[in-house]
Amino acid sequence: MQFRIYLTILVFVAVFSVVSLAEEPAVSTEAAVSDVNAESTPVSFPYIAEVTGDSVNTRSGPGTNYYSCDKLNTADLVKVVGRQFGWSRIVPPAGSFSWISKRYVTPHEDNQAVGTVTGENVRVYAGSVYREPIHSDSVQLRLSSGSKVNLLGEEKDDYYKIIPPGGAYLWISSGFVKASQADVELAIPPTPTTPSTPNEAGSESPVEVNSIAASPLPVESLKLNDYYDRKKQLDAESAKPMDKQNYAALKEAFAALAGDKEAGKAARYSAFAIEQIKRFELARSVGKATQIGNEQLEAVRKRIEQARTARLAEIVDLGRFAVVGKFEKSKLYGPEKELIHYRITDEQGRISCYALPDGFAAKMDLDKFIDRKVGLVGTIEPHIQTKSALVQFSEIAGLD
Repeated sequence: MQFRIYLTILVFVAVFSVVSLAEEPAVSTEAAVSDVNAESTPVSFPYIAEVTGDSVNTRSGPGTNYYSCDKLNTADLVKVVGRQFGWSRIVPPAGSFSWISKRYVTPHEDNQAVGTVTGENVRVYAGSVYREPIHSDSVQLRLSSGSKVNLLGEEKDDYYKIIPPGGAYLWISSGFVKASQADVELAIPPTPTTPSTPNEAGSESPVEVNSIAASPLPVESLKLNDYYDRKKQLDAESAKPMDKQNYAALKEAFAALAGDKEAGKAARYSAFAIEQIKRFELARSVGKATQIGNEQLEAVRKRIEQARTARLAEIVDLGRFAVVGKFEKSKLYGPEKELIHYRITDEQGRISCYALPDGFAAKMDLDKFIDRKVGLVGTIEPHIQTKSALVQFSEIAGLD
């Protein structure tokens, strides 16, 4: 009996182990590589690290469950300030950005590139090129009232796009970075802010972080600043009335950035901006052509109305007739046309108007009125095809 109980327990344990293994989620390549770099490796923070792979994600937190913010490539440099569970905490690389609620930021009147925080514990969220700010929910830090933020000139979903403040960090798999042997000092984008509370991403475990002093901006950061300045100008230009827009200088400036081998992300962003300008210019040209077409049509309508007014002024009181004159078939609209047009000429043989039977008159034999003086009962309207007048007549009477 005891043997059967023991055997039953062994079978249960074996089955439970198989089920557990079957339900264990697969580990992503990124997470697996991160474990290669052992946490026990002694390091001194901060240090400059070199990225060892292409299209490596920077993330909003230490794990693949956090969203990707951007990608780095081989030989890109980052400043590592801490490490946790196979993930390295880094200073946001050039081109990184964050989001902050517009409700708690007031831009300076004399410098719209700087804003002041007006609330307490205001969240700053990690920005991502792959998701909208409303879905970017990883809090990098909180700012207190009076803190300053650098605005990048873009607003979306009631958020300001800002340069990541001091104390805002991103994460990268430790398996894709190694300490750089180059004697370099990686610049950190300048920021006037001071965080009031620690970073929240990965806050369940302490992370070793040293304070980092800002250093002079590298070429790529300077080029990014240049791009953001141009982007503000582009937004301002596109907001002007279509006939006032001029993108020539901006297109030339973006082309220079796009062709600069040292511009990095600024070059890629500038290429996108050039495509945007092309769309703006196409819309402008189409709008201009439409405007010209409308102006020409309006001019034709005015000439028709003037001709109609002049002809009507020449007509004496005709009683019930809209027009009186010689009834002829139109040479412009003969029998081969679906609708047969006629014309009325005066005593000098000049065309007074064109005529088209309507209602009762359309059923009559009108050939008996050809080359006779007649009176037409109907309405007069502009005739765009001939830039003259047209009488839609329902009655015709011989007057000779």
